[in-house]
Amino acid sequence: MKLTGLSKLLLILLIVGAVGFLILKFAPGLKPGESKQLESIELSEDDVNNVTTSAEMALPSTSASSKVASKPLTRIGGYAWNAQSGIIVANGGPKTTEGSTMEQNGVNLEIVRQDWLTELRNLQMKFVEQFDGSAAHPKEGVFAVMIMGDGAPFYISSTQQALNDKYGEGKYNLQVMGCLGLSYGEDKLIGPPKWKMDPQTMRGSLISAVMGDGDWVTAVNYAFANGIKVNPDPSTYDPDAVNFYPSANDDYIESAKELIKSQKEGWTIPLKEIKNGKLTGKTIDKKMDGCATWTPGDKMVFDALDGFTDIVSTKEFNNQMAVTLIGVKEWAAKNPDIVTNILKASYTASNQMKQYDTWRRRAAEAVAATYEMEDADYWYNMFKGQKGEKGGISYNMGGSRVFNLSDAQQYYGLSDNINRYKAVYDQVSRYLTELNPAGFMQNVKRVIPFEEAVNLSYVKGVKGIDEGAAYTPDYTEKAKTLLASGEWQINFNTGRATIRPEAEDVLTQIYNLLVQAEDSKLEIVGYTDNVGNPNDNISLSRARAEAVKTFLMQKAYPAPASKSGWQGPGRPRRRQQDRVRPCQEQAGGCVASKITVDDRR
Repeated sequence: MKLTGLSKLLLILLIVGAVGFLILKFAPGLKPGESKQLESIELSEDDVNNVTTSAEMALPSTSASSKVASKPLTRIGGYAWNAQSGIIVANGGPKTTEGSTMEQNGVNLEIVRQDWLTELRNLQMKFVEQFDGSAAHPKEGVFAVMIMGDGAPFYISSTQQALNDKYGEGKYNLQVMGCLGLSYGEDKLIGPPKWKMDPQTMRGSLISAVMGDGDWVTAVNYAFANGIKVNPDPSTYDPDAVNFYPSANDDYIESAKELIKSQKEGWTIPLKEIKNGKLTGKTIDKKMDGCATWTPGDKMVFDALDGFTDIVSTKEFNNQMAVTLIGVKEWAAKNPDIVTNILKASYTASNQMKQYDTWRRRAAEAVAATYEMEDADYWYNMFKGQKGEKGGISYNMGGSRVFNLSDAQQYYGLSDNINRYKAVYDQVSRYLTELNPAGFMQNVKRVIPFEEAVNLSYVKGVKGIDEGAAYTPDYTEKAKTLLASGEWQINFNTGRATIRPEAEDVLTQIYNLLVQAEDSKLEIVGYTDNVGNPNDNISLSRARAEAVKTFLMQKAYPAPASKSGWQGPGRPRRRQQDRVRPCQEQAGGCVASKITVDDRR
């Protein structure tokens, strides 16, 4: 599967070699000296599903399957989310149909739409309640939910706490059991165009979002990449940070509605003002300035409001948000064939979708029937991604991908040792622990670590199908657009290119962010201080840039995606900020136009 017309993410790491100073912590907005700039995005309408590896299969019918009617009913809950098209067409609709790949694999499946995160949790808790009551195949609730993979640390950790409180420590557990597709632009931060042209104008904004969930992560990633502080307390307002309002019912549709209501009706939220972490005694009545949502929430906003656009999306952070199946560990252990066959049927159908337009259209019909929202044409067009324009402002909506078996194996690093999902999971876990959104860490004892939360045995157990061709980034294409420039301080030993141990944590977190933006290109620029022989410093800066590149490559970051450069002495003693210069084309594409220099005294 080849993607053309990519926008490239060009992150420039300014590797600082001075000794005797503390490194800045690589966390979103927690340190004021991290300046990162993310600018214009360009989405492509090119069809990414264009590799033929197998013959076209017969489409599933719309009639209920009689072959699996006698088998135990398995239920899965999920949002109205187009990236789930693969499993939905595998089922033929909300319930298993004749000729579907789910029927062919002996699975009697019902897909239950539920857009409220709290209700998805309640459905899964209801399933465990009946399972604990000796029901081998509970008829109420759902054995698994499909949510955003970057939302899994929040969901698993909070639900696990509820399970522990009710049944005792560790009696029942939730685990990630597979991935089924990918948001590829569908999930996004929406705001005024000035946020895209000058990200620093986001300071003091209030954004409606489901805090801790995937769309919130997209907004936090954007703030983080631009050195903007994030206020994790929804009851306060920091004029120097990005602020969040927790959407009603943990519902992404409410995020869109809240922005529309605030902009059209003047609805405001009273918030206690803080500056430098301290209350000022003032209360600010603040309107919503943006929202983090996905299709159809994005269309609702663009239909209702003028002067708004998509700022950044999962098209840029392309590995951030996989459709992730989270099931009850103990039930799955007793029914491994059902879980594996659900994945097998889904990957088979998704491979057909990637190759044949007839399957994509049938998937759109099944999605419309499952969600009971919009029509097939709507979901078909939104799957590809759509462009629009209103009042001279362009915007993008939708954009999804489905996973065949090769995609799933690649996503988890089973085929190339780059565990993309671990990078996402670990990065979001850090956001939760260090930002502590809405007091999250006071409500859970811990964030469940990746090693406990993810069980790949079911993906590994899928055999005997056409695995298909996995998506592969094309790094040969010239970077067209500068999306971000960043600055991090990395400590080296005096006069050497040896990375100090305390800097490895920073570089690991940089790696995690880069893996989320796998379609990107990376340029690493090394600097030294202005002490010593200038010629020696030039050589040293080159060696330090190469050391960082080597570190990332040893963690399996692809060599074709990165290049290194060097500047030698580049650290004036006084803190200053260069004026923004026009982005100029060079051999590797666009280079950074805004650099923050830290006081090194």
